[in-house]
Amino acid sequence: MVSASERRRFEVVIVGGGIAGASLAYFLTERGVTDVLLLEREEQPGYHATGRSAATLAELDPITTLHALKVLGGQFLRQPPAGFAETPVLLRSGVMVLFKNEMWDAIRAAAPAIEQAGTRLVLLSPAQAVARVPALLAERFAGAALLPDDGHIDVHALLWGYLGHAKRRGAEQRFGTEVRGVRVEAGRCAGVATAEGEIHARWVVNAAGAWAGKLAALARAAPIALVPHRRTIVTFAAPVDVRGWPMVHSDDDHLYFAPESGGLLLSPMDEEPMEPCDARPDDEVIARGFARLATLAPSLVPQTLRRRWSGLRTFAPDRVPVVGEDPRVRGFFWLAGQGGCGIETSGALGPIAADLIVEGRTERFDARTLSPARFGGA
Repeated sequence: MVSASERRRFEVVIVGGGIAGASLAYFLTERGVTDVLLLEREEQPGYHATGRSAATLAELDPITTLHALKVLGGQFLRQPPAGFAETPVLLRSGVMVLFKNEMWDAIRAAAPAIEQAGTRLVLLSPAQAVARVPALLAERFAGAALLPDDGHIDVHALLWGYLGHAKRRGAEQRFGTEVRGVRVEAGRCAGVATAEGEIHARWVVNAAGAWAGKLAALARAAPIALVPHRRTIVTFAAPVDVRGWPMVHSDDDHLYFAPESGGLLLSPMDEEPMEPCDARPDDEVIARGFARLATLAPSLVPQTLRRRWSGLRTFAPDRVPVVGEDPRVRGFFWLAGQGGCGIETSGALGPIAADLIVEGRTERFDARTLSPARFGGA
């Protein structure tokens, strides 16, 4: 809660204490912009999407803009600055993507360009893939692409690395503080309203995750159709020793699984659109996921589950993140719509957003591909 003695004026107010807001606070303060306040409605940071992800860097993506962002983000995850975290942020445990006939032909043809773009991959025959993950049925796919430099992200270390360094550099963080309004004066953002009063700011950053659309509506910003979608994950005991297995991802079978705490983690890759909420798993969705697993790796289907949870992944209409100043309301800055790749791209989108706020431009990336202006609405 905010006491009467706490400051009410800042250069930048970031709304949202997930990975997006935390990374921006880190990269702004790295640039010397320390007059920053991060606000989070929940009592702890990373409660929603950040804390419920599969925690994986998987660079391969059919959307070229996302692939490029993941490559940039992966560079930060593999080699964060000295002293960023006490433990490695990324474990290069590998990601193995399975393909059926036409897509296998396409990925083989595209492999040189993918490597040229910065993603190392190893093409595997079904027999070679089964040698790595013996539970797979070789007849179910035509080949696989192994991403040996990708793998498991320590989300806790990453989130608290961002938050801890930003705080030590002077950024303030207030949890349990809900933004209820956005103040706009003469077409420019002037601050936010909370239950404890108004906070003035030159920039208000919309890093509100599934609630980004609602925050934008409070500011009467461009009406970008951001839609949250539920994604479910379960964990269960493994029938064999799965240590050393890569994550296995199959779009055709609509699932992925990976080693997790001595057992396995699986997602049925559900994508149910819904209003912003504290998402909960659906038993039928989980059952259908295991039915698909039975056709790909039947020996892995469990009798019972250890845990189950769901989170919300929020997408723009073109499934590309929305990063930049609003075309209607000056000083209202979007850092939203990361879909399912907010954690793995945070080391790219954070500095891109910091550049745009500090300098109004960036040399790191083509900002036009991310700009909210691409949807019109000016």
